[in-house]
Amino acid sequence: MKVGVVVFPGSNCDRDMYHVLSDVFKIDTQFFWHEKKLPKNLDAIILPGGFSYGDRLRAGAIAAHSPVISDVKKFASHGMPILGVCNGFQILVEAELLPGALLKNNSLNFMCKWTNLIVENNSTPFTNKLKMHQKIPIPIANGEGRYYADGKTINLLKKNHQIVFRYADDVNGSTLRIAGICNKEGNVVGMMPHPERATEPEINPIDSKPASLIFESLLNAIGVTQ
Repeated sequence: MKVGVVVFPGSNCDRDMYHVLSDVFKIDTQFFWHEKKLPKNLDAIILPGGFSYGDRLRAGAIAAHSPVISDVKKFASHGMPILGVCNGFQILVEAELLPGALLKNNSLNFMCKWTNLIVENNSTPFTNKLKMHQKIPIPIANGEGRYYADGKTINLLKKNHQIVFRYADDVNGSTLRIAGICNKEGNVVGMMPHPERATEPEINPIDSKPASLIFESLLNAIGVTQ
């Protein structure tokens, strides 16, 4: 199994993601600069958190036009598991791989705190080891993390079971407390909270097992046994 972590100017969670994938789950993981093409032998792609291009214009707006995105779109269309975390989620939305928009938090402040997610879809490559309505203790760290979509889009998300995670409480004004969604096919997932910051007991003060299951789900999805 080989996973590619895409690095943009301003990515700052790429090494955290690499550590979890490589050191915790023993996955063959490689960084890919956003100007480089992605190899065909990848099994999954991760777009990490950070502040690509300093969040100029809108968070993720410039990175969505990076050369690597054409490869990401191609692999997505072929069913490859793709995960965007925080800024990675914003990039997936700006690249129109996922619907909706990420707006400034309703507090207009950067938020960095622990919260709880509720699993709403456990059939994606990143949630298949989780139980429906399972609670996941996990941190958020964003300034533009408020998910928004119009009524028509929300109805489609519900109809197609594309709402993957909700916040247990209203943390930032997101529509329907949405914290993560997937594409209609289910292989592209975006989430604002940071699972890479919650998978080890040394840094998760509550319970690291649920967040770990996000990565174990990926292993399960591509047939890797632990």
